[in-house]
Amino acid sequence: MSDAQSRVLDGRVVLVTGAHGGFGSAVARACTQAGATVVLLGHKVPKLNRLYDRLASEGPEPAIYPLDLEGAGPDDYAQLAERLESGFGRLDGLVHCAAEFRGLTPLVHADPADFARSIHVGLTAPWWLTQALVPLMAKSADASVVFTLDAPERVGAAYWGGYGVSQFGLQGVVRILHAELANSAVRVAGLMPGPMRTPLRARTWVEETDRQALDPAVYAPACVELLSPAGAAHRGDVWSPSPSLG
Repeated sequence: MSDAQSRVLDGRVVLVTGAHGGFGSAVARACTQAGATVVLLGHKVPKLNRLYDRLASEGPEPAIYPLDLEGAGPDDYAQLAERLESGFGRLDGLVHCAAEFRGLTPLVHADPADFARSIHVGLTAPWWLTQALVPLMAKSADASVVFTLDAPERVGAAYWGGYGVSQFGLQGVVRILHAELANSAVRVAGLMPGPMRTPLRARTWVEETDRQALDPAVYAPACVELLSPAGAAHRGDVWSPSPSLG
C-alpha cells in the first residue's frame, strides 16, 4: 500500500468514544496512522493519557476529551461541539465505540440500575452526542458517523439485558439517521465486527478457550474505510467486514 493510499484520512478530525476500550483504542490508532487528528473521548483519564502518548508518535497529535457518558447530558455534548469547533474548526468523523456491560444476568436477578446504565451509555448517549455534533459535521464536505454494533444472534440471546437491548436499538438508530441525513454531507453506517478479544467480551468468555475472537486491530481498518470517501459505498448499511490481517 502506498503512503497516499494509507493516509486516506489526512487532514480530517475524528472523534472516537470509548477510546480507551479494546476496539476504541484500535480504531483510534488506525485513524491516526491514516492521517486523522483523533479526539479521544472516555472517562478513564490515565488510560487516555497512555493512548495519547502512543498515538502522538504514530501520526498527527491527538487530543483528549475526558467525559463520562453515564453522567453527561445534552448540555455537556453541546459544550463539546463548541470546543471542537473552536479548537479544530471542523469534525469529519464520529465513531461510537463506548458500551456498558456488567456481565450476563438473568432478568429476575438483574439490577435495574445496571439495565438503565447500559441503555443510557449504549443508546441514549450516542443519540444525544450525534444530535449535538451533526450541525458541525454538516460543515464538512464529507463526514461520517459510525456506530459499532454487536451481532444480534449473539446479544439477542438470554441474559444479555440492557446491553443486548441497546444493540438492537442502535440498528434502528442507523436506519433512522440514514433516512434523515440521506441528502446531506453527513453519512451514517453501522459497523458489526466479528468476535474480538476485548474487556467486554472477557465478561462472558474465558480468553484461553475463546478461539473465535480476534485482536480488535484486525477490524479497525474497516472503520477507517467507513470514515474515508470510500465509505460512501456503505452509506446506510450495517457492514460486517472480513478481518484485515494486513
